[in-house]
Parts: sequence; structure tokens; C-alpha cells
Amino acid sequence: MTATIHPLRPRSEPPSLNRLLTLCAPDLNAVNQVIVDRMQSRVSLIPELAGHLIAGGGKRLRPLLTLACARLFDYGGTRHHKLAACVEFIHTATLLHDDVVDGSDLRRGKVTANNVWGNPASVLVGDFLFSRSFELMVEDGSLKVLKILSHASAVIAEGEVAQLTAQRDVETSEDRYLEIITAKTAVLFAAACQIAAVVAERGGQSESALESYGRNLGIAFQLIDDAIDYVSDAETMGKDCGDDFRDGKVTLPVILAHARGTDAERRFWRDAMLGRANGDEELARATALLRTSGAIDDTLARARIYGGRAIDALAGFPHGAPRDALIETVEFAIARAF
Repeated sequence: MTATIHPLRPRSEPPSLNRLLTLCAPDLNAVNQVIVDRMQSRVSLIPELAGHLIAGGGKRLRPLLTLACARLFDYGGTRHHKLAACVEFIHTATLLHDDVVDGSDLRRGKVTANNVWGNPASVLVGDFLFSRSFELMVEDGSLKVLKILSHASAVIAEGEVAQLTAQRDVETSEDRYLEIITAKTAVLFAAACQIAAVVAERGGQSESALESYGRNLGIAFQLIDDAIDYVSDAETMGKDCGDDFRDGKVTLPVILAHARGTDAERRFWRDAMLGRANGDEELARATALLRTSGAIDDTLARARIYGGRAIDALAGFPHGAPRDALIETVEFAIARAF
């Protein structure tokens, strides 16, 4: 497959999520109300800490995907509101846990919850949100929905552990890394989309198509994140440039640059990932190596391939506003790097 992405139409301005937000605005208001209601607790720290992240400027992309995919079928019910909130709770819980594991200082441009309230509180509130998500799954009453979302939760946890075991290992293969990001990122995108077909009571073919759309979009989204960690800034990313480098995260650009490097360059990457050479001067050298080796460009090219696969997965759905919004969402995910 060529490294191209088929645009919805020639655009006079960069792709955005505006089409998606406009399409889903009434439903998103209902989802936000569920989120606010279900993160309440008699323990005041829980809504305070959860609200810090949930209200912290996130795009609500995953629940928006659930809502937009339901629109593909002209679904007129309300089950997807609670399930979209469930998806957001799973995502938020993983972010709280990730920031503790990574020791992150910024999330979406704001100080992370673990920096404000400490690691124990962040982990426990993450657990609370996971529990709330399972309450919402059970309330829906569909064993199939429960199976999809509970499986996704388990796979995400496996992916996070797999990433931890691969951290600082520059010998990690590209295939292994794709397995990790599929688990830790793409699986929730896939589940968020697939459950829309379940609540709309459509057949397995629709479920498979939406699962493929979400999974490929999620992989593309993570690959773009990998690249822009080295070529963007804190204002754009919501975290400090080079955080992955300083944390010893072996992402795809590093894997490619290490594989293509001279013996001296490979030693540099090993030292950098082990934390022996990861200051500002080394970050500048790393960024230069990523560019000269073609690792950044090739990571972006791979993201375009997965984005193209996501768009192709929508081929069987009718033309209209929901499909257009989902296609532009892919374009937006890719365009973040440019």
C-alpha cells in the first residue's frame, strides 16, 4: 500500500475536529452530563482530582467516535451516551496511571494530577474511574458490549506493561512496537467505534468495519504522537518536547534511527535510552539523527498508511455527514504533525 491518504476533498484550510464536534454536539452534551454525574463521590478528592483531568482541555475524541459511528446508522436511542462516557472513563483512568508511571509533569498543557495530589491519589482515583466504567457497562445490559469493553480494558493494561518492559530497549523490533501501541492505544479506539454497531443492532460486518476503522486510526494517532514528541513544542503537544527521549521511551522513530545508525550512533541511542546521555544537547543530536536517517519521515509515512486503511474501512457506509466527519478525523490526526 502506498504511503498516501485519500482526502475527503481538497481543503482550503487544515482538517479539524469541527465537523465531528458539530455533528455530535447534542449527544456530547448528554455524555458530558453522564461524566459529571458519575465521577461524583462522597469522598471529595475523587471528583476534584478526576475533574482536573476530565475538564483539562481533552478533545473527547474516543467518546466522539462512539457518537459519530452511531450516527452512521441513524441510531435514535440513548444507550451510546453512557457507553461513550464509559469509554472516556477508561481513557482517563489510563492517563492517570500513565502519568504516575512516567513521572509526567504536564498533561494537555496543565500540571498533571500526580504532581498536584501525589501518586497514590492518582492511582486510586484511576481505579475509581475504571470501576465506574464497569458500572456503566453493566447498566447497558449487553453482554457483547461488556465483552468488547472489558477485553479492551484488559488489553490496554497488557499494553502498558509491555511498554514498560520494552522501555530503554533499543533492540525492540518494529513489529513488537506496533503490537504495543495497538494494545495501549488503538484497542480503545477500536472498541469505541465497534460498540456503536452493537447498540444500533447491526451485523458483524458493520462491527468489523468500525473496529478496523478505529484500530487503524488509533495506530496512526500514536505514530504521529511518536513523531511530534521530537518536532513539536509544549504548546502544541500539551507536554514538554522530548519527554519520550528523556524518559527512555523507545518509540518507532528511535527504533528506525537506531537500526540505520553507525556503530557510534547506535551507542549514542543506547546511552540516551538508558538515561546516561539525555540532556538538551543530546536531545538536539537525537532530533538531528532522526531527521537525517529519515526516521521521522518514515514514521509519518507509516501513519499515513494506517490512516488510509482507516478511511478504506468506511467504504461500505453511505456517504453523508457522519462518514465525512469520520474521514476528516483521520485527516486531522495525521495533520497534527505538519
